[in-house]
Amino acid sequence: MSLYEKLKNREEALSLVGLGYVGMPIAHAFAGSIRVIGFDTSTTKIELYKSGIDPTNEVGDEEIKKTAIEFTSDPARLKEAKFHIVAVPTPVNEDHTPDLTPVESASEILGRNLTKGSIVVYESTVYPGVTEDICVPILERESGLTCGVDFKVGYSPERINPGDKVHRLSTITKIVSGMDEETLDEVAHVYEMVALAGVYRAQSIKVAEAAKVIENSQRDINIAFMNELSMIFHRLGIDTKEVLAAAGTKWNFLPFSPGLVGGHCIGVDPYYLTYKAEEMGYHSQIILSGRRINDDMGKYIAESLVKRLIAADIPVKRARVGILGFTFKENCPDTRNTKVIDIVRELREYGIDPVVSDETADIAEAERLYGLKLARQELVKDMDAVIVAVAHTYLASMDRAQIDSFFAEGNRMRVLFDIKGIYDKAAFPSAEYDYWRL
Repeated sequence: MSLYEKLKNREEALSLVGLGYVGMPIAHAFAGSIRVIGFDTSTTKIELYKSGIDPTNEVGDEEIKKTAIEFTSDPARLKEAKFHIVAVPTPVNEDHTPDLTPVESASEILGRNLTKGSIVVYESTVYPGVTEDICVPILERESGLTCGVDFKVGYSPERINPGDKVHRLSTITKIVSGMDEETLDEVAHVYEMVALAGVYRAQSIKVAEAAKVIENSQRDINIAFMNELSMIFHRLGIDTKEVLAAAGTKWNFLPFSPGLVGGHCIGVDPYYLTYKAEEMGYHSQIILSGRRINDDMGKYIAESLVKRLIAADIPVKRARVGILGFTFKENCPDTRNTKVIDIVRELREYGIDPVVSDETADIAEAERLYGLKLARQELVKDMDAVIVAVAHTYLASMDRAQIDSFFAEGNRMRVLFDIKGIYDKAAFPSAEYDYWRL
């Protein structure tokens, strides 16, 4: 009997190593059909899940309360599973080189608890070769087992989009790969239980790894082009959003828009690819150029705000500036690698200490990662300028009166930066507002 059949018959269990924004939805999806052991090294996170609280907001508290996932922070529980999915972050270091510490640590923990006949599938975004050249030796060293004889490996890149309620695990095509045909068949059959839109069988693990890393690199480059266009059009006195709306009437114009590019995917993955390219003797030109543009957008926005304050005769030093939205993307509590912090830091260089508020953000995480205490929204008042930095639904739904309330009464000019262009420009007449968007 195949491992897939044993999983379906609940004779064997599946483990999910890493219960974050990617791992939790996967574990939840599988738990509807098979036995799932959800493992995470964070005891705090595990206790939240056990108490019915979803800190990621990806599944929701109600679903967590009724899920059959067996939550644990005890590594020994991994011995109870035969099919393992590793979904841990793959960030970059300060010098933009890959930080493989999380995936290496997960491999060590899993290796110490790996049993014969297991299949290990990695979902973490990596450069081609990491699964077979880095992870497999760790698994072998820690387990004393031999890959290809005692256990098999595969790779299935995560495609879950945090905060996106449309493109979910069940609605997107899932790339799967395995070290051999037998493993590929098993991996494909297992994922077909939850990937209802179907699976795509990649020819090799390296092909699957490469496919994932270029998906986000492509988006990064296209957004960088939009950001560069925005900088050009501002100099020309042209509204970028209006230009894109006009250009978008052509059937093959790609619908990208300018913005801050943070998070642990688009803002990180290109560096994994360029790192491997450097190892092979090739220096990336287009990919790194796009990264430089996107990495500098926070500085550009802050500098633009300072110029608008000066134009409005508002003293720059100690100007009262409010920032609404701090997460790396809309409707998601994740603040890791948010580029809004770049705006904050740059404004501080000008003697401005902005009041930052985000009703969606993980407040504890923001303070832990950046030393930043997020304020309640009612404290954003008497402002000289307001930056709406993230397109959260609750921010996009604000009316003119709510936005007016953020500013100091008697201001001759209200400086409003609508980074993502979520408001109707016509609602902010130039006699009262200096309205600016990318």
